[in-house]
Amino acid sequence: MRLLDDRTLERSAVVANRTMNRERGLTGSNGYGRALGLDVLDVLRSRSPARPVVRWLDLCCGTARALIEASRELGDEAEVVGVDLVDFFAGPSRPPRLRLITASITSWEPDEPFDLITCVHGLHYVGDKLRVLSRIPTWLAGDGLFVGDFDMRCIRLEDGSPAGRCLNAALRASGFTYDSRRRRITCRNGGGGDLPYRYLGSDDDAGPNYTGQPAVDSYYVFLD
Repeated sequence: MRLLDDRTLERSAVVANRTMNRERGLTGSNGYGRALGLDVLDVLRSRSPARPVVRWLDLCCGTARALIEASRELGDEAEVVGVDLVDFFAGPSRPPRLRLITASITSWEPDEPFDLITCVHGLHYVGDKLRVLSRIPTWLAGDGLFVGDFDMRCIRLEDGSPAGRCLNAALRASGFTYDSRRRRITCRNGGGGDLPYRYLGSDDDAGPNYTGQPAVDSYYVFLD
């Protein structure tokens, strides 16, 4: 099997032309609330009053339609940041507290911590998923929360077998909670850190995952 490094993967048609998260709004049947199981506005408004401005980071934000909606609703209460590999952001007119960045989430670094970090179906198209997961909790503010979609079956060992229970245990040891039924991963500040896996590369020809869309399998060696 031909495994791709992350730079090559990011030029893949499966990654560059993904449609899973492109037009998703903040609410409704296809909204962030349904996808993540939380109300983004409520979460942000419930953050510590010690910080007058709360911060939301959305990774793999697509057109950023949901972020534009949230930023307009919250106004000066919040700073909203979206990061996506493709510069396909909606609308020429954006709220002043909204910042949209074209970058790879495997190498991008934030300049300040966030109260909420989300990733709706974006990890399906990332190469070194476990490295990204290990970094995200370090970007959280003191009582911050990360919520994202994550398909554990797309993490494969060198022989092609699923990482399975060992990965689940490693994630728990690093402070993550994984809901296998909803395929949702969460973490609070204080989690993260290196996971015991060495990245080998990714397969962009893995076919559809549970969403019905083509996705990327990521291959690792378990460092037991």
